[in-house]
Amino acid sequence: MPPFLLLEAVCVFLFSRVPPSLPLQEVHVSKETIGKISAASKMMWCSAAVDIMFLLDGSNSVGKGSFERSKHFAITVCDGLDISPERVRVGAFQFSSTPHLEFPLDSFSTQQEVKARIKRMVFKGGRTETELALKYLLHRGLPGGRNASVPQILIIVTDGKSQGDVALPSKQLKERGVTVFAVGVRFPRWEELHALASEPRGQHVLLAEQVEDATNGLFSTLSSSAICSSATPDCRVEAHPCEHRTLEMVREFAGNAPCWRGSRRTLAVLAAHCPFYSWKRVFLTHPATCYRTTCPGPCDSQPCQNGGTCVPEGLDGYQCLCPLAFGGEANCALKLSLECRVDLLFLLDSSAGTTLDGFLRAKVFVKRFVRAVLSEDSRARVGVATYSRELLVAVPVGEYQDVPDLVWSLDGIPFRGGPTLTGSALRQAAERGFGSATRTGQDRPRRVVVLLTESHSEDEVAGPARHARARELLLLGVGSEAVRAELEEITGSPKHVMVYSDPQDLFNQIPELQGKLCSRQRPGCRTQALDLVFMLDTSASVGPENFAQMQSFVRSCALQFEVNPDVTQVGLVVYGSQVQTAFGLDTKPTRAAMLRAISQAPYLGGVGSAGTALLHIYDKVMTVQRGARPGVPKAVVVLTGGRGAEDAAVPAQKLRNNGISVLVVGVGPVLSEGLRRLAGPRDSLIHVAAYADLRYHQDVLIEWLCGGFLRRP
Repeated sequence: MPPFLLLEAVCVFLFSRVPPSLPLQEVHVSKETIGKISAASKMMWCSAAVDIMFLLDGSNSVGKGSFERSKHFAITVCDGLDISPERVRVGAFQFSSTPHLEFPLDSFSTQQEVKARIKRMVFKGGRTETELALKYLLHRGLPGGRNASVPQILIIVTDGKSQGDVALPSKQLKERGVTVFAVGVRFPRWEELHALASEPRGQHVLLAEQVEDATNGLFSTLSSSAICSSATPDCRVEAHPCEHRTLEMVREFAGNAPCWRGSRRTLAVLAAHCPFYSWKRVFLTHPATCYRTTCPGPCDSQPCQNGGTCVPEGLDGYQCLCPLAFGGEANCALKLSLECRVDLLFLLDSSAGTTLDGFLRAKVFVKRFVRAVLSEDSRARVGVATYSRELLVAVPVGEYQDVPDLVWSLDGIPFRGGPTLTGSALRQAAERGFGSATRTGQDRPRRVVVLLTESHSEDEVAGPARHARARELLLLGVGSEAVRAELEEITGSPKHVMVYSDPQDLFNQIPELQGKLCSRQRPGCRTQALDLVFMLDTSASVGPENFAQMQSFVRSCALQFEVNPDVTQVGLVVYGSQVQTAFGLDTKPTRAAMLRAISQAPYLGGVGSAGTALLHIYDKVMTVQRGARPGVPKAVVVLTGGRGAEDAAVPAQKLRNNGISVLVVGVGPVLSEGLRRLAGPRDSLIHVAAYADLRYHQDVLIEWLCGGFLRRP
C-alpha cells in the first residue's frame, strides 16, 4: 500500500526539547536585583506562633524527580523558621490517589528534626487527587495544630493537574481562615494554582523549581501580612513584573493532502483533499506581578572608584573589577607616588570631640594613603602622632620602611578621649614630632604635618600654628566642613585645607593630599584621572606659523598633567587635507615621549573638516581598543580658526552623548556661527583673538578641565 494512503490516520507529534532549567516563573529584573533576592532569601527568619502544613503532591504526573525538588523547597523554607512547640509548628502531608499524613504539626520541636523527617519522605505515585486531600483537611483540620488560636498556613506544592475540582474545597478552607500558598512544580497548570491560592494571588502563587526566589516570595508575603517579621528593618518588599509560562500541546493545521474515502452507497473509492494537523509543545505566557524582598547590598554605596565594577560576594563582601590602569587598592583607588623627599607626620585627633568613629576613620585614611603612595623606592618617611590633652608620638617618622609593617603598627594605636587641645599638639609636634636630628640645607627633607580632626580646638591655635610654620613646617589640614575655618587659620591658606561632607568622602581626599605634599607642584590635574585628546586645525587657513603656535600651546598645557597610564593619557589628532592621529592615548606613556610627539606632528594644509575629525576621534581614538579607559572622564579640546566647522555640531553632540566633553578654543577676531554651534549650548568655548595670544589662555583651559568642566552633571 502506498504510504500516502495512511495520511488520514497518522498524527504527527513535534515535541520541542525543553531545557530543565528554563524558568517558568521569571521575574523581570536586573541580574543585580536577582542576586539581592537570592541573598535576602538566606537572611529571612520567621519567629512567631504559627502552624504551617506542607501538602506535597506525590502523584505520577509530578514524578519522583520533581517530588524531590518539592522536598528541597520545604526544607529550605524550614531553614527560615523558628520551629518550637510555642513558636512555629510544621507538619506534612503527601497526596496522590489518597492523602497520607507524613507527620502532624505537634510531632517535632526542632528545626533539625523536621528537616530530617521531610528528607525521609518516600514518593508514592498514583493519581493527582488534590480535591480529596483538601476535603480531608476540611473535615479533620490541620493535625496537631492549635486551631484558630494561631495563624494557619497551608503550602500546597503541586503541578496543578488535579483529577477533580479544587475550587470549592480550597474556597471553604480559606473561608475558615487558612492562608493557602500554591507552589508550582515541574510544568504547572497556573490556572489551578490560582484557584487554590489565597488573595492576593500574586503574593500566594510561587514556583518550587526556583527555590531561592520562591522562598523569598513566601517570606515576603508573610512579612507583608504581619504574620512574621522576616527581614531586617532596612530590607523592603517590592513589586516586580514577572511572567508565568505554561507548557501546552497545540494542534496546527499543516495543509491538505490527497486521500481516498469509500462511499456508503457504492463500493467506489473517491479521491479527495483531506486536512491533516501537526502537534507541538509550546509555552503560553501570562504576565503577572511578583513580590520579593531585597536588602541593601555591599555594592549600593558604589565603593569601586575610577570606573571599577563592583561584584557582590555574599551578604557583606564585594570585589572590584578594575580598569587595567588602576591597580591600587581593592577599590580601584589610584596607585600614586611621592616624587619628592618628605618627612610626613600625621597628627590624629584622639579627643572626645572627634569620637571613636572619627578616630577610626582617620586611621583607615592613613592606612589607605600609605598603601597608595609609598613604594620600595619612595623617598618619603611617615610617622603618626595622636593628641587630646597632650601629644603622643605613636609611630616615629621613618621608623617603618616596610609598608605592611607600618600599616600593622597603626592597629595598635588606641583612642584616648579627653579635651581637644589642638594648639598644644601643634606646638609639641613642631618641637619633637620629627625627632631630635637636625639637618640643614639640601640634606634636610621637607617636613609636613597633616592634621586630621572633626572637632573644634578648646585652646588657641593661631600662635602655635605660626610657631610651627616659622620652623619651616608645612601644615596641611583634613577635616569636616564644620572645622574648615579653623583649619584655614592653622594652615595659613585655604589651598592647604581639604574638607569632606560625609565619611566616605574623606577617602576621596587621598589624591588631593598627595598633590599638595611636594613643593614643586605644577598647577593642573596632577591627580585627575583623564583621557584627553587635542584636535588641531592644520588646514591652509591656519598656516604653518600659526600651527607652530598651537603646538607650543599644546605642549605647555600637557605639562600641567601627570602623564602616565595610571593618571592622565593624552592623544593628538590633526586635520586638514586629511585626518591623521599624530599619537593615540596609549602610545606615549611618558611626558618626554609625548612632548617629542607633539613637536613632530605634521602640518597638512588643504581644506579641513572639523566634523570629519571629530568622527575620526569617536571611531578610532576614544575607544577601549585604542586605550580609552572605561569610567575615566574624557575630553576633546578643539583648536581651530573656525573654517570647516560648519559640519561639526552633530559629531560633537555624538561625542557628548557618549560622555565625552568637547571644549572649543576658537582663534580669530570674530567667531563664526558654525564655531558657536560646535561649542554647544553650554559654556564650552574660549575665544582667543590671535594665535600668539594662546599662551595667555592656558590657565583658563586648565581650570576648565581640572576645576569645573569635568565635574558638571
